[in-house]
Amino acid sequence: MEAVILTKEQYQDLVVRMEEIKSALTDKQKEPKDVFLDNQEFLQLMNISKRTAQTWRDEGIISFSQVGSKIYYRMSDVQKLLDGNYTQAFKKRK
Repeated sequence: MEAVILTKEQYQDLVVRMEEIKSALTDKQKEPKDVFLDNQEFLQLMNISKRTAQTWRDEGIISFSQVGSKIYYRMSDVQKLLDGNYTQAFKKRK
């Protein structure tokens, strides 16, 4: 095994760079709730039509953001929609 000797300045520079890398990786690994879907991704994910998505927005079923003509949905809102309409399985009686 080979030993590497660093000066105090080199060590501090290395630590700073490692913190920067850690921060960049943390930013890349955001929680799904921080992820935004555009309208097309939402349509594909939910397997619905544009008209159904428009109806859900109009009726307040799903929250959204609009920038110009572009529509975005938070993944956490999609999860909330699905959780709110979740039905527990039940056993059949014989």
